[in-house]
Amino acid sequence: MDLLTFKLILVLALFLLSLTIAAYSTWAERKVAAIMQDRIGPNRSGPFGLLQPLADGGKFFFKEDFTPANAEKFLFVLGPALVMFISLITGAVIPWGKSLNIAGTSYDLQVANIDVGVLFIIGMASIGVYGIMIGGWASNNKYSLLGAIRASSQMISYELAMGLALLSIIMMTGSLDLKEITASQTNGKLWGVIPWVSGLNWNIFYQPIAFLVFIVAALAETNRHPFDLPECESELVTGYSTEYSSMKLGLYMFGEYVNMFISNAFMVVLFFGGYNYPGIEWVTQHWGENTAGILSIVAFLTKTIIGILIFMWIRWTLPRFRYDQLMHLGWKTLIPMALVNLLVTGAVILAFGN
Repeated sequence: MDLLTFKLILVLALFLLSLTIAAYSTWAERKVAAIMQDRIGPNRSGPFGLLQPLADGGKFFFKEDFTPANAEKFLFVLGPALVMFISLITGAVIPWGKSLNIAGTSYDLQVANIDVGVLFIIGMASIGVYGIMIGGWASNNKYSLLGAIRASSQMISYELAMGLALLSIIMMTGSLDLKEITASQTNGKLWGVIPWVSGLNWNIFYQPIAFLVFIVAALAETNRHPFDLPECESELVTGYSTEYSSMKLGLYMFGEYVNMFISNAFMVVLFFGGYNYPGIEWVTQHWGENTAGILSIVAFLTKTIIGILIFMWIRWTLPRFRYDQLMHLGWKTLIPMALVNLLVTGAVILAFGN
């Protein structure tokens, strides 16, 4: 198998994986809510309601596709398409596993191994704001426009705190390459006292403040509760998507769930060792590269799914912030925290080395 064929297969697998996890995140969201509220949750479509995402998708396809009379029709369609496209393309630079050996050739489980993977994801997230802004503006609805402006200001504000949190990780690893960041968490002593635990030298142990800033900013970036002010689905007007219906609305909703999946995958790479797991080097040496590679994929997806479940747990635990509280938290709390953490990280590296 040549490299191009393997990459095409990997792209297709990643595409299907992202859509499947996004679809079943909607099912898991309802199940988590049902458990926390002592309800049953989806239980009609298939066993345990497992076919509910398919029923929801069918409903979106067959609903009336309404477009406002005075809307900018091209941009009205472009908005949700852009959100979905950006959500899917960001997964291309994430290393999903160690490597697989096929017919004597070792293949990395990463679609595009670029030197500036961190900047690529941050840049794509910034472009994603345009999908929301275009949708609100093209709807020719003042409520939609106000919702889009509110969403854009929220996402831009929290990108600053997220970027500052990422700088601490970049200073520690000395690289913007996500594969290098993952590799830096494979070997080495955990806190300098446990030399035999390979694959557990995670950045979360060294940068807990950066992780706290990052996860709060990720909740705001993905419009998740308690920062879901762009939509406020419990209100009569659902922000930038008020005028959308059928699969255009479905693309916005699906894009948010794909964003949540990719955000958690990004967080796993940065703070939880990526595809590393305790004893990964021992498994590679004794059980072979393919066994270690398959287990690394399982480890990566397990960490990512745990992160998604935590996002859902937060949704059904905390009340929604007011908009002034949201902006206060971003500008007056998270950014100063990230700056102080950045200064401390620089001082420690200067004093003790990387």
